[in-house]
Amino acid sequence: MTGLSHGQLSRVHRVSISADTGGKDLSTIITAAAVAPDTDSYSLDLAAMNARVGAVPGVRASAVRRLPNGNLAVRVSLYRAVALWTDGENYFPLSADGTIVNKPTDTRDAGDVVFRGPLPRDISRITKVAHNLVGEIDYLEWIENRRWNLHTTGGITVLLPESNPDTAISSLMVLQRNHKILQRDITVIDMRDDARILVK
Repeated sequence: MTGLSHGQLSRVHRVSISADTGGKDLSTIITAAAVAPDTDSYSLDLAAMNARVGAVPGVRASAVRRLPNGNLAVRVSLYRAVALWTDGENYFPLSADGTIVNKPTDTRDAGDVVFRGPLPRDISRITKVAHNLVGEIDYLEWIENRRWNLHTTGGITVLLPESNPDTAISSLMVLQRNHKILQRDITVIDMRDDARILVK
């Protein structure tokens, strides 16, 4: 929570900003609010102020309210980054619905799930299960708007089925644990057929 200056009644002497996620730097939201100390509260265009706040990267929803004493209250709901998207050079934090929520970096952490190319509207389920193989996965790719390919750090392409890709990844985990399949000299693991797994 952050405040600005002090002043008389009906003047803006405090702008309080709160978010639904703790520990976030809200300085960009304060800047976007753009309220000078001692501004006449009732002369402010709250809709315009809310539009500026809502345009800040990472803000999913926002609301601005004028309090009876002239103070302003800003409430924001923030996206939460669950994975990364890469263009091959930079890494962009993604929310569960595939929205880019922060500035890119040129590095990735070992524990990040990474995507390339177009994305479906919801990546939460595949991200969650992919974390079980995060040390082996280079990136995930959405194919023909219907299924996933998993690319390993060892250069293997795993073709996942359209339905229940999380079950296929669980089977892949068992193969890796028991047979170290992802360290084998192979290029493709085709898991699109529920009845069998093809290896090339």
